[in-house]
Amino acid sequence: MSFNTFGKIFRFTTWGESHGPAIGCIIDGCPPNIKISERDIQYDMDRRRPGQSKFTTQRKETDKVNILSGVFEGRTTGTPISIVIWNEDKRSRDYETIKHKFRPGHADFTYFKKYGIRDYRGGGRQSARETACRVAAGAVAKKVLTHLIGSKFKIIGAVTQLGIMPCDTNKWDEKQIRKNPFFCPDKKSLKLWEKYLLAIRKSGTSCGAIIELRASGIPVGLGAPIYSKLDTDIAAALMSINAVKGVNIGAGMNSASLTGEENSDEMISNKGRVNFKSNQAGGILGGISSGQTIVASFAVKPTSSILNVRDTIDKKGKNTKISVKGRHDPCVGIRAVPIGEAMVSCVLLDHFLMNRAQCG
Repeated sequence: MSFNTFGKIFRFTTWGESHGPAIGCIIDGCPPNIKISERDIQYDMDRRRPGQSKFTTQRKETDKVNILSGVFEGRTTGTPISIVIWNEDKRSRDYETIKHKFRPGHADFTYFKKYGIRDYRGGGRQSARETACRVAAGAVAKKVLTHLIGSKFKIIGAVTQLGIMPCDTNKWDEKQIRKNPFFCPDKKSLKLWEKYLLAIRKSGTSCGAIIELRASGIPVGLGAPIYSKLDTDIAAALMSINAVKGVNIGAGMNSASLTGEENSDEMISNKGRVNFKSNQAGGILGGISSGQTIVASFAVKPTSSILNVRDTIDKKGKNTKISVKGRHDPCVGIRAVPIGEAMVSCVLLDHFLMNRAQCG
């Protein structure tokens, strides 16, 4: 299988399978002399970690990271950073009864047709377990961006819609996002979401979600206007996450219903500083960052592994039925928040380094 590496200058390669002994990543292109520790990475790993509430899969993984190379005396050396995460709570027996069946909505069918072989234990390489490696790489990217840009750099994500239930993004509260298991920015939505998701889980099905990401403190000038637009690379990064089916930058799809006056972000100068009256563009103009907050959102489909019986086929092409038992998220979108933050952070750092290489 090819294409396991992401990025141009700041690059990371992930490896491992859901039910293998371990997963991990190798980060290349990280600048030297950046203070980094396993604790710095662990903070984001813990935000993604499964089994922390009744609203996520009950697979128990500590997701403890071990840095094997690239860091000496608490600082990056500029050499490849190798990180390993051990798989501790595998239950491969849960998949024995369905190992010859293709799970609807999953990549089982396409993987088998493409490669002629697949790891049925939790999906193997196609599992969202792989995203733990991305979060580790993203944590490193965040530390480097803070070092290069300063404390004004910040990225935060939130679930803004759970299934059919949106929250009020005008009540965006960053402290609230960090305090609840839904990553919800609106306190008033919490009880409704809890009742809704418990009902979804009890009925044996699942729901999707929409996640919004906001990155502030980004300087003007990141991105190239033709084939390496900043928004192009952000969209590609977010679309590469398991179960993501759509991405918006700024107003995104909604911009089609706006007038030219509503969509254009007017500019005024105040004591030599450019201010924008709105941010429909999501902080990116012509593929280049404008200095405004970068805003991107993405839609995550409902978890495909559900208890309710569905029609499918087996490896021989025969019709059959399937019910996927085991431990699965009723809404995989909840744990996608730190994954989205990680991928956007990696894109921003990659473009920062490319911009510095070209423009100084």
